[in-house]
Amino acid sequence: MNTAGHPEATARRGLELTPFRGLRYDPDRVGSLAAVTSPPYDVVVRPDGLLHLESADPHNIVRLILPQAATPEARNEQAAHTLRRWMSEGVLTCDPEPGLYVYEQRDGDGMLQRGLIGALRVSDPSEQVVLPHEDVMPHVVADRAALMRSTRANLEPLLLTYRGDGPTAATTTVVERTAEEPPLLSTTTEDGFCHRLWSVTDPDDLARVRSELARHQALIADGHHRWATYRTLRAEHPSPSPWDHGLVLLVDTARYPLRVRAIHRLLHDLPVSDAIAALDGHFRVRRLDTPLAESMDVLAKTAEAGNAFLLAGDGAFHLVDLPAPGLLARTVPTDRPEAWRTLDATVLHATLLAHVWHIPDDSAAHVSYIHDTAATVEKAERDGGTAVLMHPVREEVVRELARQGVTMPRKSTSFGPKPASGLVLRALDL
Repeated sequence: MNTAGHPEATARRGLELTPFRGLRYDPDRVGSLAAVTSPPYDVVVRPDGLLHLESADPHNIVRLILPQAATPEARNEQAAHTLRRWMSEGVLTCDPEPGLYVYEQRDGDGMLQRGLIGALRVSDPSEQVVLPHEDVMPHVVADRAALMRSTRANLEPLLLTYRGDGPTAATTTVVERTAEEPPLLSTTTEDGFCHRLWSVTDPDDLARVRSELARHQALIADGHHRWATYRTLRAEHPSPSPWDHGLVLLVDTARYPLRVRAIHRLLHDLPVSDAIAALDGHFRVRRLDTPLAESMDVLAKTAEAGNAFLLAGDGAFHLVDLPAPGLLARTVPTDRPEAWRTLDATVLHATLLAHVWHIPDDSAAHVSYIHDTAATVEKAERDGGTAVLMHPVREEVVRELARQGVTMPRKSTSFGPKPASGLVLRALDL
């Protein structure tokens, strides 16, 4: 069986992707399909991005994945009530028969990605069927679990990747042939991506896909917290139950390679001046009098030679590199592979946050994780905090560590493009 790119797997059971009756927006009941979609819940930049999405359409999916109320309990109950109301009003309707969904994303630069959305059997880590590569924060898992319990739904798919058997493989054939047919939906979101969706219901096609995927493992590209949530909820319910499966998008990266980007940090309680002062004697700091794009280019070149970061928030950019001799040996754990010890995210969390800046990284009150580079800088400048801009990890490093069972520091990578939320949901009671 292949791993997520490695053939020496030992798991006896592979991927089990199950058809389901998708819950989808009725295009006649909403302003536009694009206006009801959202990025995944953890990509939405709050509060600006949240308000923008809420105002796009009264039925935007963000009202389910990020409900707004005074308490967590009230938020979850509000989401459950909203979901039930939209279903009873026909805003969301259920497809007549179970299927897998071919999902296509395409942008104006020629990027094309296709994959299959389905309900994946939730497996234990010991099975090595789904390989995580990042740690998770327990409070985020608890938050997502409470929302799923209240709504009894998987509101958005997480993103998994696997390495397929080549262009003539059964799954590839089904996906490509289906994409030649008229889609169930087609919409272009404001980021310029065109999204199309098809349903695969033919029993022979489903059987061929099931047979091929049973020989494969997958890497979690995006959605570690949701996968941990699926495992939490499955453990709470005696099997068999709908909680035995969770909604995923599965992409063959041998056919459609994903992009890997960094996830940046916003340190709320640390002004840039204090951050730089604390680095004295620990790292080299150089001010860059260049715009954001050029400064990120300098970061990329510097990161080729070793750990490097870009600090922002005071109207300038400050390049941080060259840790003092012996600093990393004193602060970075030595019980992990060299590839893990030298990650920028490892050095950031183990050395900078823990030992230089003395900032706990397990609370949103201290650290926020933001995908958009410009938004991170803007929020730091507006709030008086420090933006720590990161350089992305190479995909082969991610896969190799996952194969070894070594998880990276949380929010180390951002694979994309990510599936839009709101195109197809999975209600567990259907």
